[in-house]
Amino acid sequence: MAERPEDLNLPNAVITRIIKEALPDGVNISKEARSAISRAASVFVLYATSCANNFAMKGKRKTLNAGDVLSAMEEMEFQRFTGPLKESLEAYRREQKGKRGASELKKKDKDQKEDSEDPDKNREEEEEEERMEEEEPNEEEEEEEEEVDS
Repeated sequence: MAERPEDLNLPNAVITRIIKEALPDGVNISKEARSAISRAASVFVLYATSCANNFAMKGKRKTLNAGDVLSAMEEMEFQRFTGPLKESLEAYRREQKGKRGASELKKKDKDQKEDSEDPDKNREEEEEEERMEEEEPNEEEEEEEEEVDS
């Protein structure tokens, strides 16, 4: 685990970017305020993780899942965040599904392109594999030959 309590803090650059996105243009924030928000965010993440871990342990699992986090949010009395969190989770899942689908299509297109470029190559490889299998005597035939020889 962490050697020092500071190791558990979220990265300052990430916190600063989130703060800037949340505040209107022209509003500045002091270094102390940024540090306080960073600590508060870190404590929140650790508490939410601990609560989610309890739900995973009740389910006799070692892996936290989205359901554990949503249940933890409700237990921590942050129900008003579960709706937006579910929406974000669904958007993330759709994005991942789209990426997987796109990569599968690319692979399929590539395979079809390779097949169409040299269809004889695949046939030759298959025929070579069949010849190799025919040439290799199987174990049963070898045992029978040994028994006959004895």
